[in-house]
Amino acid sequence: MKKIITMLATGILTFAANAQKNDTTIYNYGLGFEQGKVDASKFTKVKANIGGDFVLRFQSLKSHADSAMVPLGGNINFPSANLNVNVDMAPGIMVNLTTYLASRHHQNTYVEGGYILIDQLPFLKSKVADDIMKYATIKVGMMEINYGDAHFRRSDNARTLNNAFVGNYILDGFAISPALELYFRHKGILVMGGLTNCVTNPNTGGYIAAGTSKYTAPSTKYPASYTAYNLNKILGYYFKLSYDKQINKDIRIRPSISGFICNFTPAGALYNSDRAGSPYNEVMNKKSLGLSSYDATANVTNGYFGTGNYSKDNSYMFNLFAQFYGFEIFGTYEQAKGNTGLSQTFNVVPYTIINNSLEGLYYFGKHRQFDVGVRYTAVRKSAIPAYGTFDDVKGTYAVPAIAAMQTGRLQATLGWRLTNNIMTKIEYCKQTYSNFLTYGTGATPFFEGVIAEAAISF
Repeated sequence: MKKIITMLATGILTFAANAQKNDTTIYNYGLGFEQGKVDASKFTKVKANIGGDFVLRFQSLKSHADSAMVPLGGNINFPSANLNVNVDMAPGIMVNLTTYLASRHHQNTYVEGGYILIDQLPFLKSKVADDIMKYATIKVGMMEINYGDAHFRRSDNARTLNNAFVGNYILDGFAISPALELYFRHKGILVMGGLTNCVTNPNTGGYIAAGTSKYTAPSTKYPASYTAYNLNKILGYYFKLSYDKQINKDIRIRPSISGFICNFTPAGALYNSDRAGSPYNEVMNKKSLGLSSYDATANVTNGYFGTGNYSKDNSYMFNLFAQFYGFEIFGTYEQAKGNTGLSQTFNVVPYTIINNSLEGLYYFGKHRQFDVGVRYTAVRKSAIPAYGTFDDVKGTYAVPAIAAMQTGRLQATLGWRLTNNIMTKIEYCKQTYSNFLTYGTGATPFFEGVIAEAAISF
């Protein structure tokens, strides 16, 4: 027994000694955005740094609507965990691999993604290349694409220390996709351009079974189809321009503008790529869902709202981040325009979504280890007029007009960072829904309550 204990203790101490440091490179928490340049001078040998994230939540939320909603108790949600591996490969070159050990959506372990980050090109042995790479970065992988600045302030499964709140944004511009990003940085200016195939689960083709469209009148039958997906046809583009100015140790400002252009995709993923699932478990679930209404792995997008699967999307996001002594402000204005559905099934519907979000935080305490803050987010999806052939018999269009759908969420948070690696926070939230027909047409549907979180990252 003593031998086993000694072996376990040695293993734990070795693991802790080599664990990744919880700094602003990995956990931003209002301090960082893009990862800084890798310091090539610190490379000694190929070395793996292992880290992890763990989160546990207690939820006490209630749903309200005309339609029958499932009753929700106050209880602990399904815990989540991440495993992070960062490897120093060569001077100025590192590799990342992130694995979800457990998540609400997939309770089994699977790889979220990974990438190679190149800040130097030592294998070229070229002075010209070395001079260029003083300002340039190359990032390639199946990775979190760098669209907008809001994704730096959201939780990624168990990695929550960079998020002062418990919940993420309603319109969640977060995607894990095959991508290539090129960066130029100089004196606070950042210019980034990226390429992606716009999907989370890439494939070489897709199949649609034969069916009958309910989006035309009279109904239209369509045959089964097999479609090859060629990269040049589904390639998407995105960019970012930002300026980050640290005026002094207490004042900092960073405006940024980003764009995402995807002219065709079989199932767009920019706004539906959170494979971890929402922390607001089972809110706004109807009794008609039956057994799945309480299944943590099903209906995992509670509180999110957006495009759904899309065939085309052009999005633009403007962010403003500012710090003034203990105060911090972060704002978002975003517009997304495109089409949902595929032409083969006659269900292509255009959409325009406007997303506005503003949050304010105040850090206090001797080491600013406490924070209090408020975030309000409002998302509006444009009205859809009646379309399709008019049915003279029924006297209706194939798809009736749908009024503009709106949802807004208020979040108020109180947080305590016990150490750089341990944090607790409690959040009050209320999200309302307007013109969501699934919830009835009477009083305004909403969910409301308190959710607490304890998180460890190292």
